[in-house]
Amino acid sequence: MYAWFFNDVLPGPLWIRILTTLVLLAAAVYGLMEFVFPWLSEYSPLGDVTLDDG
Repeated sequence: MYAWFFNDVLPGPLWIRILTTLVLLAAAVYGLMEFVFPWLSEYSPLGDVTLDDG
């Protein structure tokens, strides 16, 4: 699947395909960190602390 995407979908010579892949990966990570994960953390019980100081 990745070879198909890299060789057939992305245009241009190798260095442009590598640069395009890096930009797409950076955009995906940015989108996940800025929008998806904060929205998902509202519904996740992982941040709930149930320990007392006593």
